[in-house]
Amino acid sequence: MDDYTFFADLVQEMPEVSPDSIVSRHLLKNEYVDVILFGFAAGQELSEHTSARPAMLYFVAGEAELMLGEERMTAVPHTFVTMRPHLPHSILAHSPVTMLLIMLKNPGN
Repeated sequence: MDDYTFFADLVQEMPEVSPDSIVSRHLLKNEYVDVILFGFAAGQELSEHTSARPAMLYFVAGEAELMLGEERMTAVPHTFVTMRPHLPHSILAHSPVTMLLIMLKNPGN
C-alpha cells in the first residue's frame, strides 16, 4: 500500500458528466476504506438506499437535496456528512454536483 494519496483538485479528477447521468470514479480502495468521487448531472437522483458500513459524504461542488433518515436538508460546497450503518439516505442534484463518498471498512472483514 502506498504511504499516501494526493489529489490537488478533486473537481479535475471527475470525468465529464453527460446530461441525465451519474458517473463515479474510485479514487482509493484498500482494506480500510473505499473513496469514490461522484458526478451528478442536474436533476439526477440516487434513490433511497442504505449501506452496511459507516460512510461520509463531502460535497465538493453544486447543490443537492439530501435525505438522511426522515430529515431533508440542502448540501452545498463544503457540506460534510457522517452516516451510521443502515441509515436510509438519498441525494437529488439541483445543479451539477461533485461529491466524495468515503466508506469505512473493518480491517479483516
